[in-house]
Amino acid sequence: MEFGLILIFVIFALGVVTGLPVAFTLGVSALVGFLYEDINPAVVFQQMTAGMSMFSLLAIPFFIFAGEIMLHGGIARRLISLASAMVGWMRGGLGMVDVSASMLFGGISGSAVADTSALGTILIPAMKDKGYGTDYAVNVTICASIAGIMIPPSHNMIIYSLAAGGGISVSALFFAGIVPGVIMCALLGIAAYAVAVKRGYPAEPWGGLRHVFLTFIDALPGLMTAVIILGGVLGGVFTVTESAAFGALWAVAVTLVVYRALTWESFKIAVAASVRTTAVVLLLVGTATAFGYLLALYQFADLLTKAMLSVSENPIVILLLINVALLALGCVMDMAALILICTPIFLPVVTSIGMDPVQFGMVMMMNLGLGLTTPPVGAVLFVGCAIGKVPIEQVIRTIWPFWGAILVALALTTYWPAMSLTLPRLLLGYGS
Repeated sequence: MEFGLILIFVIFALGVVTGLPVAFTLGVSALVGFLYEDINPAVVFQQMTAGMSMFSLLAIPFFIFAGEIMLHGGIARRLISLASAMVGWMRGGLGMVDVSASMLFGGISGSAVADTSALGTILIPAMKDKGYGTDYAVNVTICASIAGIMIPPSHNMIIYSLAAGGGISVSALFFAGIVPGVIMCALLGIAAYAVAVKRGYPAEPWGGLRHVFLTFIDALPGLMTAVIILGGVLGGVFTVTESAAFGALWAVAVTLVVYRALTWESFKIAVAASVRTTAVVLLLVGTATAFGYLLALYQFADLLTKAMLSVSENPIVILLLINVALLALGCVMDMAALILICTPIFLPVVTSIGMDPVQFGMVMMMNLGLGLTTPPVGAVLFVGCAIGKVPIEQVIRTIWPFWGAILVALALTTYWPAMSLTLPRLLLGYGS
């Protein structure tokens, strides 16, 4: 059995190193493992089908579609205008606008890549025109985009709940992400301001409270998407899946009827992008389910727990080791795949030392979100550099203050349970 476990991890590592898509790497590893254990290969496909047939997965395409509609339907531009009216008057104002807009848009789209695409195409060129360094513009944009993962709704939290066996409340995960996400954005805002002051970047003129009010009214229909989704879940009106569907319908109605910015061409682009993303996610879920079946067969989680406890029984040390492992893995693999792979591996370890599964979910989201901004496979980093037309090497040389801000937020999320658990306990009665 030990050789079988080593075999599937060697094949998995070879697949990652050679650039094979992670979904296929997981599937091939699982198939080889089943053949080695003399289990009917049909079980691989049974496990894949079971993994992709969960009802709660329906929320994912709806959230992805809502985010794409907002990206192409004018909501992002209005959120940028609102953020500019509120904080653009500060030194390095456009950097503050970027962080604030990411918090607003991320809380609606739920996607770091969508956040970077929507806001970056507007704000990165605007900052360059105002004399900001291109590296600064890209750094602020890509790091602030992690808000889309932390601030609900987030389809990655749904994936985490499923990877944990479906026993973790998605509603609790949604509300647990609000405070860590806001604190992370506040720390990023401090970093952006400090760098802007050091470089002597300008401030935007203050437009007055009337301008703030008018931009808020203009952005309100788009902002209501998040209010409807979270309010419906909190009030017991919707399940998470139903709220995702209603949020998608609301986004279409707002962009089509209120803003009148959604054209037939942009609608087709949004649908096609949603289908592609959903297909990738579902294939990952299916192959990861088959791979996870083998890990359970080999009792890998128990072996890892014993191994980590043999190093140290101090929870601080164990959580530090897990954070380092997640950060390292995030540099070389896609986020959704890592959630599906690492959750059944590390969750038993953290629960054995007393960490709440919801809190660990926030630790994983922030960890792997940071991985999206790191080479060699950071999707958000690539998108930001492509928009800014700047080499990755130039961006990495000056990104450290922003990574530092995220790491501080990660440390607080890891070692301060109340940061993640207070809102779920107050609003949902979680854990009572």
